[in-house]
Amino acid sequence: MRFPHIPRPRSLAGQLFGMQAVLIAVVVAGYALFTYVSDRSQAEDAAGRQATAVARSVADSPSVVAAIGTSDPTAHLETYSLRVQRDTQVDFVTIMNPQGIRWTHPDKNQIGKKFLGHIGPALKGDSFTETYTGTLGASVRAVTPIYNTGHTRIIGLVSAGIRVEAITQRVQDQVTALIGVAAGALALGAVGTYVINARLRRHTHNMNATELSHMHDYHQAALHAVREGLLMLDGQYRVALMNDGGRELLGVMGDVVGRSVADLGLPAPLTGALLSSEERVDEVHLTASRVLVVNTSPVSGGERRGTVVTLRDVTELQSLMGELDSERGFTQALRSQAHEAANRLHTVVSLIELGRAEEAVDFATAELELAQTLTDQVVSAVNEPVLAALLLGKTAQSNERGVELVVSEDSGLDDGLLPDSLSARDLVTILGNLIDNAVDAAQGSLRARVTVTARTEAEADAMGSSSGSALVLRVADTGTGVDPAHAEAVFQRGFSTKPAGPGGRGLGLALVRQAVNRHEGTLTVAEAEGGGAVFEVRLPLWGTETGSGEGAVGASSSPGAGSRGEGS
Repeated sequence: MRFPHIPRPRSLAGQLFGMQAVLIAVVVAGYALFTYVSDRSQAEDAAGRQATAVARSVADSPSVVAAIGTSDPTAHLETYSLRVQRDTQVDFVTIMNPQGIRWTHPDKNQIGKKFLGHIGPALKGDSFTETYTGTLGASVRAVTPIYNTGHTRIIGLVSAGIRVEAITQRVQDQVTALIGVAAGALALGAVGTYVINARLRRHTHNMNATELSHMHDYHQAALHAVREGLLMLDGQYRVALMNDGGRELLGVMGDVVGRSVADLGLPAPLTGALLSSEERVDEVHLTASRVLVVNTSPVSGGERRGTVVTLRDVTELQSLMGELDSERGFTQALRSQAHEAANRLHTVVSLIELGRAEEAVDFATAELELAQTLTDQVVSAVNEPVLAALLLGKTAQSNERGVELVVSEDSGLDDGLLPDSLSARDLVTILGNLIDNAVDAAQGSLRARVTVTARTEAEADAMGSSSGSALVLRVADTGTGVDPAHAEAVFQRGFSTKPAGPGGRGLGLALVRQAVNRHEGTLTVAEAEGGGAVFEVRLPLWGTETGSGEGAVGASSSPGAGSRGEGS
């Protein structure tokens, strides 16, 4: 069965063109009708005034007054009236006696007959106009009295008129000209409308209003649904559009459309990237709480029109990469330990083969006691499983690099003390990066050592009273320390005095500060007691009790001297 074809809705441009064409036609037709009615009324008024003027001129003529006093007024007035009729372009000039008997008329057969029309007002001395159907048809005529020389008596009447047909013809000629002009205006308007709508069709891709509405709905749904941030800037670097993902990733609130990027309160490096006229590809930038990958692409069409910015959140990815780096370190440490264990096992086997079983037992026992002592030392000081596991792994990793990692005696952190809001990933990010940084700094120094302190301390408010407790993570090294001029710069992304590796440097401490800021903590660097640097992190533990371990090593208020950069 074949269904009837349903015509596709016209495009928005086509609908606008049709609407504008109809609108122009209605306006022109209405104006033409109004002009026709108005011009006809004006033409009749003008004809009445013209007829009155002609009749008054004839009535005031001395030759007419003199001719009426003769025995044969027709002989003297007929030629005169015809000449006046021709010169003034009226259709008739009729001169009659007070009884209405014609002395002159364009049709000689009507001379001597009674005038068809009203003469009463004229006999009373008044000039008047009327539209009346006489021998020549309907006409607009004026009738006025003729007085004698002394102006004391009415001696005749004169009527001048213009046929309605002639008036109509004049109006029709004007309306025809008006219609021609209107048709030209309509054609010109139609051409202009077509040109404008042809351009509109290109911009709307010939889509109708329904399709445009659907596209807008899809556009809005896509903007709100996509998790990646989308930011569009105009040519003056003002925000033209920002989706929900962009607001969340940049941490901006309220209506930002129309505001300059420089007024959004973003970090200076990120603001500089957004204000740059050059294309940026996969640049990593840090905000207060996120690691963002930024791509910018200028929009140009002969001139700069704006910039499209995409934002991707790689905070979790960066944390996973840090954990992966740690796991790689653990793997290398385990590989080295496996190699070392194999050597020790061969030693034990060789002692047994040589018949020295007691020495083999003593050697194996000593190795087990050493490993157990290290484990017991870490676990007894830090019973929190995540930190304990991290410290054990970092200890083995540090030993492979010739650096001794020790946990201070005043450390103390029980299992279950940390709140759920302090995630294990953030702890690994903070302490892992601080230890890696300290090991890098201490490696190669005399008696290379990294000292880690993990404990809780009471927090006091401005009045000196207790306001809860805080987790204190302190990492000290025996390196060269931190230059006082770089005490703040070491926490910025990209800062490092060490050679850059394949993946770049200068991100570790920036990630530490970011994680600390998320938990409203503090991060400081100072000079260690034995030289080197000490980094201290204090994270508030909301609603927890103060832990043990008073008297932990405090950080000096003044940064230590040196040239080492801690931004790896």
